Amino acid sequence: MRHRFPPGSNGVIFTPWLNGERSPVDTTTLRGGLYNISITTNINDIIRAFFEGVAYNTRWNLIYVEKFASKKFETINIIGGGAQSDIWCQIFADVLNRNIRQVKAPIQANARGAAFIALVALGYISFDDIPSLVRYNRVFTPDKKNSPLYEKLFHEFLNIYKKNKSMYKRLNSL
Repeated sequence: MRHRFPPGSNGVIFTPWLNGERSPVDTTTLRGGLYNISITTNINDIIRAFFEGVAYNTRWNLIYVEKFASKKFETINIIGGGAQSDIWCQIFADVLNRNIRQVKAPIQANARGAAFIALVALGYISFDDIPSLVRYNRVFTPDKKNSPLYEKLFHEFLNIYKKNKSMYKRLNSL
């Protein structure tokens, strides 16, 4: 019997380029898709593939962010609506192979960030004080047994882009 939500979505890959992509490639012609579906693919595979596809795209971006910063980010904070999901936080930890800190009240993180900047501007705190003011619910660590699978699927995710970018350009440059 297949696991209900197995890591790797039973080989199904989602590309989240629903209306082009801005980063790490800048093109208006890419489109999203589901790859490797079969008669045995179920809704759980598809749902998890959507989560993993966003994480693959984030990993693709992370390559360039770390190159630009000249350092590896061992721990990454996650905010926003998706950060409320423990499953998605674990998927990010596994796909990115990084510790993921789930920020407390993640939907309000942007507002708190703006407030911190205002406090700096008013002279009440410094930028160096901000990290100590951020609170976390939990830290998710990569599950090493999933690493080989996510390495393989991430490389296939990149191959989907490389092998299909010219087709998307032909189809969507009308």
